[in-house]
Amino acid sequence: ARVVEQRLLSSPPPFAPRAPPATAAGRHGPSQAHCVLLRLRDRELPLWAGAPDEAAPCADGTQSDRRVRAVQGHGGLSAAALDHLDMMRFHSDDYINFLRTVTPDTMSEHLRELQRFNVGEDCPVFDGLFEFCQLSTSGSMGGAARLNSQTSDIVINWGGGLHHAKKSEASGFCYVNDCVLAILELLKCHQRVLYIDIDIHHGDGVEEAFFTTDRVMTCSFHKFGEYFPGTGDWKDKGYGKGKNCSINFPLNDGIDDESYVSIFRPVIGKIFEHYRPNAVVLQCGADSLSGDRLGCFNLSLKGHADCVEYVKSFNVPTLVLGGGGYTMRNVARCWAYETSVLVGTELPDELPYNDYFEYYGPDYRLHITPSNMANMNEPRYLDDIKVKLFEMLRELEAAPSVPIQTGAVDMPAPLDLKPHTDDADPDVRETAAEVEGRVEHRLEHYDTHRKDVDASSGVAHPADIDTTAGGGAGGPAV
Repeated sequence: ARVVEQRLLSSPPPFAPRAPPATAAGRHGPSQAHCVLLRLRDRELPLWAGAPDEAAPCADGTQSDRRVRAVQGHGGLSAAALDHLDMMRFHSDDYINFLRTVTPDTMSEHLRELQRFNVGEDCPVFDGLFEFCQLSTSGSMGGAARLNSQTSDIVINWGGGLHHAKKSEASGFCYVNDCVLAILELLKCHQRVLYIDIDIHHGDGVEEAFFTTDRVMTCSFHKFGEYFPGTGDWKDKGYGKGKNCSINFPLNDGIDDESYVSIFRPVIGKIFEHYRPNAVVLQCGADSLSGDRLGCFNLSLKGHADCVEYVKSFNVPTLVLGGGGYTMRNVARCWAYETSVLVGTELPDELPYNDYFEYYGPDYRLHITPSNMANMNEPRYLDDIKVKLFEMLRELEAAPSVPIQTGAVDMPAPLDLKPHTDDADPDVRETAAEVEGRVEHRLEHYDTHRKDVDASSGVAHPADIDTTAGGGAGGPAV
């Protein structure tokens, strides 16, 4: 598609900045969407802009740690690589330092660390490993910073979405969890963040990171059973303050567009109704598409993108990330089409000719045709899981972690309790109003050393109870 075609240019295309187009104000999001227009071979394609150089304030006036530089490049403005210290906001110091130093030539020197950090099989060591982690993380954290500063309504980082990485462990070719780091950045300026995962694999790393907090809700639609990573049962609800804030919808093989939409829209709608997130992180793994080499779902591009379009309709600041996908031509199709959905541009089904044209044969079309594989998700099973998740959400306290508001409209004006000062003229008698409005402690006219008076409450006690300093037998101390 056209978005993919921009990679073919031999030199950076010129940018033509335009005034930010006014959009309808969202329920939670900013009122404008900042974008630029990329001129590409006499065509104009709107893309979401990158981040400016300077640190930008959050909506509440605090500073968000940006460290993002705007540079011209293919496909928009790019984020500069973040320092390894930024990755340590979630990951352990030993793990990040290991990723910085290990190379294919030095693996023999790190045998213990390779086993400790689960690096070597599904997560191999390769040249440029840490730079790969930097690129993915910088895009996601830089995008979160743009949402914090209300510079953009929607930010896309197709190089992100590595949702399996743990605090001190690599997993499923995910080394640094950019999803978690982006959410931590969003939490600087947003009370509640919703993480949605439509990758075929369960987003276990993100769920584990926020399993005990109510400030982040995770919702994952995934294949469950004898399938990596083996987690994500609907019974995994969260713990402590995070109870009922981990939503999992386990699925079987062969789910199609109709079934997927019938569960995604109601569940996400209920989450927005009860949880009311201030920001959303949407992981759009393309391995849930039909024909994926490792996947076993039967979704078309339109069924997959319907999730993106539905989340976009809530007008909440949204960070859109990539994820899995193992049939490369379909991954390119999917994310190009979903970019067009996010920016509101229709793409023709016929692909334009380019140097990679032969990869998209034999039909050379944007959209893919689902296979005839059987859908093992019976409507009764899907409805049963939906009912259970709805019950969980009903038990959830609405809008958690919000400070109590005491400024009700009908509340009387607060009392003006002026502190007593010694600066008053002792020769001037106080007025009756001043004496009447003075607040005095109830013990001011009591002798606190009397045995029959409780100094803490001013209530008289029987004379045989000693309430003086030090306390008597069983009596309260003063």
